Amino acid sequence: MGIAEVSVLAPGLYFVATPIGTARDITLRALDVLASAEVIAAEDTRSMRRLMDIHGVKLGDRPLLSYHDRNGPQVRPRLMAELAAGRSVAYASEAGMPLIADPGYALSRDAAEAGHMVTCAPGASAVTTALTLGGLPTDRFLFAGFLPNASGQRKSALSELGTVPATLVLYESPKRVGALLADASGVLGAARPAAVCRELTKRFEEVRRGTLGDLAAQYDGETVKGEVVVLIDRAASDEADESAVKEALVKALENMRVKDASESVATATGWPRRKVYQMALELAGKR
Repeated sequence: MGIAEVSVLAPGLYFVATPIGTARDITLRALDVLASAEVIAAEDTRSMRRLMDIHGVKLGDRPLLSYHDRNGPQVRPRLMAELAAGRSVAYASEAGMPLIADPGYALSRDAAEAGHMVTCAPGASAVTTALTLGGLPTDRFLFAGFLPNASGQRKSALSELGTVPATLVLYESPKRVGALLADASGVLGAARPAAVCRELTKRFEEVRRGTLGDLAAQYDGETVKGEVVVLIDRAASDEADESAVKEALVKALENMRVKDASESVATATGWPRRKVYQMALELAGKR
């Protein structure tokens, strides 16, 4: 491995992207910043030491500070003091781009408001990597991070996201991915296309594509390991498909109750259940 060239960095805050899996996915500029910054802060100092060792970047007598969500209020004043003293400070989360479902927002905000230079050495991100591999539209996407752990709150969040005209990108714990897919299938419709991306850039990288219903069945009771990104396709266009949904509801209401008809049509079309149910109530009231 080559050793990053040490150069003088201008005073300021440098956010550094780190690999999400394969260590060689780091950029040359990121290595330069890590080799040159006068102070280094990291979400996980053990991971940072290991990454620097792999690439031959010497820490020397420079401080390596732990900075994460739990200790941020205590450590941030120290980092702000280093910036005020005219030093260069590098910060990296454990993996991927800082601030993307990771700590750093308050540090970035405070540094900018204090008039310090804030910049970034960009690099790997699980969001963009999953979008590239998932096989769903990438012209517009919404990153929603981690949804609530409780099923009821998760369903409410999914209902709010269901009509967003963009591919949804979610992070999830491997222990809860099956529950997330089951709730998404129930709320958004089993027919909606989706993808589950696991262990991106690592040895056991896996991408499964299918409908929410199919994927929920695959992950039901399955033991999953590693980092997981779930992609969910956007809702069908209201303008293009509303007439078809109404037509399907009219036929279903001929021999089904409102609740059963709306459940059947929502599953078949991928439309949000709440919206289809409201439409079914209106149609039933006119009959």
